[in-house]
Amino acid sequence: MESPRKHFLVVVCGTSTEIGKTWVGAALARQLLSRGLQVAARKPLQSHAMDDTSTDADVLAAATGEDPLEVCPPDRRYGAPMAPPMAADFLSRPVPTTAQVTDEMSWPPGTDVGIVETIGGVRSPHTRDGDGVDLVAALAPDLVVLVADAGLGTVNSVRLSVDALAGHRVVVHLNRFDPDEELHIRNLRWLTDSCGLAVTTALDSLIDLIHPIGEPRIV
Repeated sequence: MESPRKHFLVVVCGTSTEIGKTWVGAALARQLLSRGLQVAARKPLQSHAMDDTSTDADVLAAATGEDPLEVCPPDRRYGAPMAPPMAADFLSRPVPTTAQVTDEMSWPPGTDVGIVETIGGVRSPHTRDGDGVDLVAALAPDLVVLVADAGLGTVNSVRLSVDALAGHRVVVHLNRFDPDEELHIRNLRWLTDSCGLAVTTALDSLIDLIHPIGEPRIV
């Protein structure tokens, strides 16, 4: 069923938790699908409150039309609201390594774009031996989308996160950007003009970074 990776791989990271990674990943998937591309999403592991009826993997699965258990396998779902390795230990379940998590990931034949969503911020613990940065390194994606808030404190959190992701092609996406908000405008200018970062504020601009044949466009 599996085939060697031949698709364009996007990893969606965040500067922190609750920043909108899942919303961005799902919206990205829907728009790429509308362009006629075959898209699959993966949430390699996730933790959540025990009574959550819809998890991040469920949202991504609804966007791509996949089985939620393909997006995130049952044994990588942890019903405790803490970082996955902590949740696994709390629940007396085995704590996986980064290699185990990446080896478990598979992609449907014919996938044009694969989207992987990480946990929390880029330095949040993901596995027994790694965090989000380590997972990105193991996946070696074509593009890393760093989702950030547009408001107060974002310059610091974005710069720290981008530094941690050095060596990867990173585009910052300012989620919930308000073009009428002076702070948002100044944060955007500082990140682009002073820091020299590639920044998007609209989903269309983000999608345009992915060429239909799986090649990144030069920006």
